[in-house]
Amino acid sequence: MAPHHVTERNQQAMRSHQRRRLRPGPVTGSLALAALVAGVVPGTTFASEAAGSAETVAVALTSSQPGADNYVVSAESVPLKAETSGEVTKVEFYADSKLLATDTEAPFEGEWRNAPEGQYSITAKAYDKKGEPVGSVPSLVNVLEKPAVIASPVTRQVKQGGSATVGVKLSTKPAADVEVTLRHTSGTEDITAGTSKLTFTPRNWDRVQRVKVTSGDTTGELAKAVFTASAPGHESGSVPVQEISPQATEYQQAFLDQYNKINAPSSGYYRTFNGLKVPYHSIETLIVEAPDHGHETTSEAFSYYLWLESEYGRITGDWAPFNSAWKSLETFAVPQTKDQPTNAAYSASSPATFAPEYNSPTNYPSRLDSNVKVGQDPIAGELKSAYGTDEVYGMHWLLDVDNTYGFGFCGDGSKSAPAFINTFQRGSQESVWETITQPSCDTFKHGGKNGYLDLFTGDSAYSKQWKYTNAPDADARAVQVAFQAKEYAKAQGKSGQVSDVVAKATKMGDYLRYAMFDKYFKKIGNCTSPSCAAGSGKDSAHYLMAWYYAWGGAASDAQYPWAWRIGGSAAHQGYQNPMAAYALAKDPEMRPKSATGQADWAKSLDRQLEFLQWLQSAEGAIAGGATNSWDGAYGAPPSGSPTFYGMYYDYQPVWHDPPSNRWFGFQVWGLQRTAELYAESKDARAGKIMDKWVDWALKNSTIDGTADFQIPSDLEWTGKPDTWNASSPGSNSGLHVSVLNHTNDVGVAASFAKTLLYYAAGSGDAEAREAGELLLDGLLARKTAKGITVPEVRKDYNRFEVKSGSDKLYVPNGWTGTMPNGDQINSSSTFLSIRSFYKSDPDFAKVQQYLNGGPAPEFTYHRYWAQTEIATAFAAHDALFG
Repeated sequence: MAPHHVTERNQQAMRSHQRRRLRPGPVTGSLALAALVAGVVPGTTFASEAAGSAETVAVALTSSQPGADNYVVSAESVPLKAETSGEVTKVEFYADSKLLATDTEAPFEGEWRNAPEGQYSITAKAYDKKGEPVGSVPSLVNVLEKPAVIASPVTRQVKQGGSATVGVKLSTKPAADVEVTLRHTSGTEDITAGTSKLTFTPRNWDRVQRVKVTSGDTTGELAKAVFTASAPGHESGSVPVQEISPQATEYQQAFLDQYNKINAPSSGYYRTFNGLKVPYHSIETLIVEAPDHGHETTSEAFSYYLWLESEYGRITGDWAPFNSAWKSLETFAVPQTKDQPTNAAYSASSPATFAPEYNSPTNYPSRLDSNVKVGQDPIAGELKSAYGTDEVYGMHWLLDVDNTYGFGFCGDGSKSAPAFINTFQRGSQESVWETITQPSCDTFKHGGKNGYLDLFTGDSAYSKQWKYTNAPDADARAVQVAFQAKEYAKAQGKSGQVSDVVAKATKMGDYLRYAMFDKYFKKIGNCTSPSCAAGSGKDSAHYLMAWYYAWGGAASDAQYPWAWRIGGSAAHQGYQNPMAAYALAKDPEMRPKSATGQADWAKSLDRQLEFLQWLQSAEGAIAGGATNSWDGAYGAPPSGSPTFYGMYYDYQPVWHDPPSNRWFGFQVWGLQRTAELYAESKDARAGKIMDKWVDWALKNSTIDGTADFQIPSDLEWTGKPDTWNASSPGSNSGLHVSVLNHTNDVGVAASFAKTLLYYAAGSGDAEAREAGELLLDGLLARKTAKGITVPEVRKDYNRFEVKSGSDKLYVPNGWTGTMPNGDQINSSSTFLSIRSFYKSDPDFAKVQQYLNGGPAPEFTYHRYWAQTEIATAFAAHDALFG
C-alpha cells in the first residue's frame, strides 16, 4: 500500500459548452411537463418513446389540484397517482432515488406514508412491455409538519414612495374556511400593507390573493419590512418587502426581474436543505457538459450564487441573502471534518506519491511510483499555524445534489444528499463522455473489489479513502465577489454585516495558493523528465492559477492514517483572476492570516498579468497557457517550445477533447476579471491587455441591440508566442487566432457584456460601453418566464451510446463492477449503460430518436451560471454607470 495515494487527473473538466452549436428558432419535439404531486394542470401530458421500443408510452404525476409549488403534510399519507398512455406494465414512484410505491395495474397509484419533513424530488417511472422505463419530469415537493400559509415572492422589492403586491395562499386544502391575518412583524414601519385579513375556502385555498404594499419613504436609507401571514393550525409564512431607490435604472430593474425568476421556487433553480439553498447546474436534468447530469452542481455554481446575492445586497442594502449563500457554500461545497478526517497524518515533506498522467484513458490505470522524488509543501505549516487546523478550506468541484447516482455519504449508499462525487481522472483526452462517475469517498461499497481506485491508479494494494478536487477559478471568483461585497457594504456603512464572509473568503484565498504550485512540488522551469529537481521553499511555485489542486487521505477507520496534497502543473489563461490576487495582495482588510500569503498573492498578481501579456496573440485574443509537466508526466515538450519562466507553452493545456482554449467563453470569463482590475486600480498593464483584446473581440462580433447578436464561439490557434522576457517582451507576431464560427449563447454574451462594461468604466471607451449595453438589450429580447434563454442543437449527444473506437468509454478488459443502482461496469460499458437512469428521463426520447438515426435534438437549457451571469451583467451596468 502506498503511503500517499494521489489521483493523477482529479481535475475539473473544461466546460463542454465548447461543443454546443446554438441555433435560433422554436423548440421542437415533445414538451416537458411540470410533473406535480400536490398539483398538476389537468390534461397536461408528456409522451416519450422508450429506448428500443416502437411503442410510445407516457407518464405524468397527477392530482386534482393545479399548482406549481407542492406542499404535503408529513402526518398524512402522500397520495401518488400517475396518468399513463400506451401499454404500461407497471409504474414506480420515487422520492429522490428512494422507491416509494409500485403499481402494476391502471389506474397507477400509491402512497407515501410517514414522509419526513424536507424537500424531495418526486418522479414517476413507467415501464413498457419490453421493460424499458420512461420517467416524468421531476417535481420538488415540500413535506411540512403541518399545513402552512405561503407568502410570495421570496422577497418583494418596492421603490421608495411606490407600491407593489405580495401574494398569499394556503399550502393544502382546508376542511373549512380559514382566516389569514397579515401583519407587520419587523423592520421599517414606513412600509404598510393595504389589508390585514384574507379568507380562504376549500375552493379557493390555492389561488393567490394579492395584497398591496406601499413605501411611505421618498428619501433616505433603503429599508426593509417583514410581513407575516398567519392562521390557526397553520405554520406562518413571511415575505420581506425591500425598498429600492426611486431612481432605479432600467438595468437595475432587469437585474431584479431576473433575480426574482431565479429565486422563485417554481422555477427550480435551487434545492433547499434545512433552510439552505443549493443551486442545480441546470433546471433540466438531461444535460451533459462538464457535469454529466443537470441536477449535479459545481463550485462554479456556488460562486455565482454568491455573486448574485452580492449584487442584491448592493442594490437593496440587505446582506442576509449574501451571508446565507456563503453558509450554503461552506456547508455543502467545502468538505467538513467528517469528509476529510485524516489530515493530521499529512507530511509536508512528502506531499504525495507520483503517478504519471497519460493522454488517453486506455493507458490507465497509472502505476504509482514512489521512486520519483517529490518536493516539499512550503505552506502547510503556516496554514495550520494561522487557522489552527490540518483541514483544507477549499471547495470540491462537483456534487450530486439529488443523490441521483446513489453514492450517499462517503460512498455508503445511503440517501444522504448532496453527495460529493467526481468524474474526470484519466488524462487529457478523456471527455465527459468517457468518464466513470465515482464517489469522492471510496469505501469499496460500489465499483469493483477496490471500489473505483484501480481504474485510475495502479498499486499493490488499495485503502479506503477520501479525495477532493478544487477548481481554482471558482474559489478565486468567490474571493473576487467577497471583495466587491465588502466595498459595496462599506459604502452603505454596513461593513460589519459582511465581515464574517469576507474573513472566510480571505481564508479560502489563503488555501487557494495550492493552485500556485507544481503538482508534485517540483522546481519550476525546464522540467523535462520525472527525475527533474524536487522543489524546496517557494521554488516550486509558478504563482499562476493552475487547473486544479487536490487533497485526500485514508478513511477515518484506517489503522495507519495518511493524507496527501497536490498542486497543479498546468495553468490555463481562462482560470487567471488578477482581481482576486489584487484583493488579497493590496487590500489590508483582506490580508491573509498566513505568514507569506499576502506576499505570494502580490507576486501572483504580477505573474498573472505577465502571463496574459505573454499569451496575447497578434490579433488580441489570449492563447492557451503553459505547463511545468509536459503531458502530465514531466515529459519533453516539442522542440522549440517557447517558455514562460521555464514553463512550456501549450495551446490546449490540460484538456484536448475539445481543445481547452477553443471556447470563447474562456476569453470573457478570464478577461472580465482583468477588466475589473483595470476599473478598480487603473493598472496600466491590465489596460494595455484589454485595449488590444476589446478591439479584436468587437471586430469579430455583430451587436445591434437585438436578439440576433453574433459573438465568437469556437477559436482556432496557430503559431506560438515568443519566449517571455520580462524586461523586453516580444510582439508575438507569430501567434494567431481565427474565429471559426459565431453564437448567440446568452451566458457567454452576458460575460462579454460584463467584460466590456468594466473595461469601459476603466478606460472611458464609449464604443465598448455602447456594445456592452447593446448586448444587454439583446439579452432582454430573449426573456422567458424562467430566465433568458436560446434553443440549441446538441449534435454531441450521439456520444451517449458510443460502443467502439477511440471515443468509447474505456474499462480495462477483465475489470468488472457495479454502480449503486446495479448498472454493470465492464469493457462493454458505454456512457449510457452505466447511467441507465437517463433512459427514464422525460427528455431522453429526443436523444433516443437521434441515436436511432433521427435529427440532432434541440434543447432550451436554463444553466444556473448563465442565468446568474446575465443578472449580474445587468447589475454591473447599474453599479458602474448608474
